[in-house]
Amino acid sequence: MGERCRFYIYLKALHDGVTGSCNLVIVKFPNGENLRFIVDCGLFYEKQYEQLNSKLNFDSKEIEFCLVTHAHVDHIGRIPLLVKRGFNKKIYATKATCKLMKPALEDSFKVLNSESQIKKTKCLYSASNVYETLKLLEGYDFNTTKNIHKNVKVTFLKNGHLVGAALILVQISYPGYNDINLLFTGDYKNENVFFDVDSIPKWIRNLPLTIVSEATYGKVEEGEVKKVFEDNIVSYTKKGASIIIPTFSLERAQKILYKLKLMQEMSKIKTEIPIYLDGKLSIHYTEMFKNEELGIKEEMKDFIPQNLHYVNKNSRNTILKSRVQKIVLTSSGMASHGPAQLYISEYLPKKNTLIQFVGYTAEGTLGRQLKDAEKGELIQTSTFIRTKIADVEYTEEESGHAKANELIDLLKVFTNLKLVLIEHGEPETKIKYKNMLEKDLKPKDTGILNREVSYMINSYGLVKKIQDKI
Repeated sequence: MGERCRFYIYLKALHDGVTGSCNLVIVKFPNGENLRFIVDCGLFYEKQYEQLNSKLNFDSKEIEFCLVTHAHVDHIGRIPLLVKRGFNKKIYATKATCKLMKPALEDSFKVLNSESQIKKTKCLYSASNVYETLKLLEGYDFNTTKNIHKNVKVTFLKNGHLVGAALILVQISYPGYNDINLLFTGDYKNENVFFDVDSIPKWIRNLPLTIVSEATYGKVEEGEVKKVFEDNIVSYTKKGASIIIPTFSLERAQKILYKLKLMQEMSKIKTEIPIYLDGKLSIHYTEMFKNEELGIKEEMKDFIPQNLHYVNKNSRNTILKSRVQKIVLTSSGMASHGPAQLYISEYLPKKNTLIQFVGYTAEGTLGRQLKDAEKGELIQTSTFIRTKIADVEYTEEESGHAKANELIDLLKVFTNLKLVLIEHGEPETKIKYKNMLEKDLKPKDTGILNREVSYMINSYGLVKKIQDKI
């Protein structure tokens, strides 16, 4: 191996699709020492990958630290499993993400535990594993570089995907060698209604970089997205229809509440129509957005529409059965968990009803099943069998993920792209995005991350690609 290749890393994704995000980095130092760390460790939601939730494919005791991009469960939901299997080092994230992780992990455990009882299987981890995980969290401010290891420093950069979300710059050093600089986008968005997104500092833009880029909507360009949400809500409320909106608990629910508030203020929907928010986690996060220090602009803490009511177990059945026109926001966003299943079971067979999805629905989820089904088709789940009579609509406009052109705009600001590795997307989407960025940006090298390959990387970029399916 050449002199300049004595200091290098192996980088591997332990996920193939959109969920279950986990990247493993193994650093090889010239003195023979090794360092292992991971970026995110999330739950899989795609049915084809569910069996991977119990498989970490590395020795948890050898991991020196864990970096977290944001608090969505498909990025953090297996960290308690990591702890259960012997990890006891630090978990680094932004301060806001640390606050948001507690309710996310506690709720995720309740869902997993409930499912394991129904299936008569052992739960992935315990409540005590969640508690131990939370004790390992260490929160940092944005745009502050911290030494977290004698050879590693990290910088968290503001990311519009979510409150607290970060792009993470990892700089790995060794005396006498150029640094290996890695930038993980996590799930990325260039703007956010609740806070301002800072531009990337010049000193980072000029670094020689390997960038790990998400590609959830990597085959969609912003101009191709039909903005139908407001029109759908307005037209269906005018018809006297009830509207069910399955929504992610963290930030998507709060954003939709804000949009409904604006529509009320513009007299596009009547304030007499009751709006319900169902889901303990959605309600908890809504109160956090209103009352806690999460980096939200002060004026945006007033995002609640008129006539909003929180739903609990005691009031849910009355609301489900009521024929009064209503708008219901309910978790989960893909409709496979939480009270969303109850509302869909009740309202799917009804005329003059809209079920409006506002985010990505993974393969194998109820949301994807409804998307693929024709009207009049029988929908069967483990809890109900119903005929699809209600109108079911989808929109990507409210997504917290950047579209292909927005991702490329992000990458354009970097002047010394050595390597771009693409993750977090359906396989065909990652290929299309790779072709697009090669045409538009012409980086030195590109690659697609999945469980079948590892990439050997040094400060000059790609050394070689290695086939090692796990």
